[in-house]
Amino acid sequence: MEMRNRDADWDRWPVDDYVDELYRAVQPDDDAVLVHHSAFYRRFAAGHFGRSLELGAGPNLYPLMLAAAVSREIEAVEPSAASVAYLQRQVRDGADASWEVFYRRCRALQPALPGTLGEALARVRVRRGGAFELAPGSYDLASMHFVAESATESPAEFGELCRAFAGSVRPGGWLVAAFMENMGRYRIGDGPVWPGHPVDSAIVRDVFAPLTDELAIDRVDSVATSDGYETTGMVLLTARRPPR
Repeated sequence: MEMRNRDADWDRWPVDDYVDELYRAVQPDDDAVLVHHSAFYRRFAAGHFGRSLELGAGPNLYPLMLAAAVSREIEAVEPSAASVAYLQRQVRDGADASWEVFYRRCRALQPALPGTLGEALARVRVRRGGAFELAPGSYDLASMHFVAESATESPAEFGELCRAFAGSVRPGGWLVAAFMENMGRYRIGDGPVWPGHPVDSAIVRDVFAPLTDELAIDRVDSVATSDGYETTGMVLLTARRPPR
């Protein structure tokens, strides 16, 4: 039976297992994202974007680090109660020490970043919510990492999630995203199975081409994988919402 977003208990997302499996060190896959996105962000001056979005932020801090070089305020929108609690602790009490290696790498790629990770995270506001609750045209920049393809098995719902993401940006605003390529259902640790929709560059292009201009899609091979899921690579996107 096809699992949709509403069929998963996101409040019980296994935060500790997820972070332990994927984010205790900078894996080659993640470094490819850091390099790709940093090249895009270096096109803009520090603080260029007034209000940025990280959709489905989860317990992954490095997209917030990347956006901090160009954003005065970042809103991390996340539906999972467990992930919201983790993000709030990281912002309020200081990030876990394991995130420092990510920040050093981000700063090497983006010298405009603040001197410390704490300064960068001070720009982040965490809010519980989902893609379909976003007000259209609310952000200057929207970022999404490994979300739409790992939240549903429905191709139609994948498209709806992507369109809500794209629509959250004002005309002339920018989109940055990363997708796991060809990933289906997956498991974190010894927990339950979560829904996944296999996508590739062509599928991502078909969804975003009618919504954007200056669309650029790149692909990198996957090197590091968890025992609970398999992917053949990553699809990386930058695009602009057409001005009015």
